[in-house]
Amino acid sequence: MHSHGSEPGFQFDLSGGSLCLDLSNTVSRRKVPERAADHLGSYADLVAFAEQSKILSPKQSDELRAQARRHASQARETLRNAISLRENLYGVFSALAKGKPAAPGHLRQINDSAVEALTHRRLTPADGRYRWEWQWNNKNVLDRILWPIAQSAAELLTSPELDSLRECEAPDCAWLFLDQSRNRSRRWCDMKVCGNRQKARRHYQRTRQ
Repeated sequence: MHSHGSEPGFQFDLSGGSLCLDLSNTVSRRKVPERAADHLGSYADLVAFAEQSKILSPKQSDELRAQARRHASQARETLRNAISLRENLYGVFSALAKGKPAAPGHLRQINDSAVEALTHRRLTPADGRYRWEWQWNNKNVLDRILWPIAQSAAELLTSPELDSLRECEAPDCAWLFLDQSRNRSRRWCDMKVCGNRQKARRHYQRTRQ
């Protein structure tokens, strides 16, 4: 997969309703391996995803891209960790969307990632109150993208929102989303993409009969 970088960047589809689901949806057409496309081909792609997801500001994104250029092997390692986290997320949430139990190995990896993320949070004074902030140093700055994603997974797994988890019904798509429609009737990850394609396919089949 080519690297998108920041300029005229690839636009990630963020229709999952949760940061961890959006990361698991960075592979298109998962159900058709020969047509599948992985949209995380480089650390720059991961930064673009984080910026579009509002984990990073544009300034922070530029800083991380510069850091990644200086520490290429570390950036490759973080990308490998991101893809491993993504596959564990997909394994767990795809199973749960189908009403099956999550594989213990996948769950353990997410647990480990979430626990690791917690070690990088600090209570910081803000306007007479306190808030959680992420803390990093030169050794782990490239990993900081992964922490809020792991935290998002732990929060979703322990939230009532888990009941609204769905997998797209389009035959070639396996994207995951939270169904927040009023009567819980959403069938596709994105009406513009899969929904319209399915409607067109059904219309075509009807006109052929």
